[in-house]
Amino acid sequence: MTLYDTMAKALDQRDASMYTDLFHGDYKFVRHQTGTSMDREQMIEMMEMMMANEKVVVRDARCVYENDEILVEHSIMDFPDGTTEAVMSVHILKDGLIIRTETGATLISK
Repeated sequence: MTLYDTMAKALDQRDASMYTDLFHGDYKFVRHQTGTSMDREQMIEMMEMMMANEKVVVRDARCVYENDEILVEHSIMDFPDGTTEAVMSVHILKDGLIIRTETGATLISK
């Protein structure tokens, strides 16, 4: 199973632990909105909240590219505030885990 396949399965099952187990110990997430970052523990907390909230929906997800160094994915995300965004995520990989994620998003609807 590829890293992307595991991520997709975790999202489908709304299993935050399965998803966050893919994070390297030195993981960092860079927010597209502000350029600020979150560490692994902060991201685990956010993923647990997102997976528990049925108003957060990831759809039309697809892997754009994956190898041993990088994983690029695209999806449409619906958020609790009623907004929908097209999200491009770039995951840098190290030792088979995600060490850094950066996203770019385009607001589709309010």
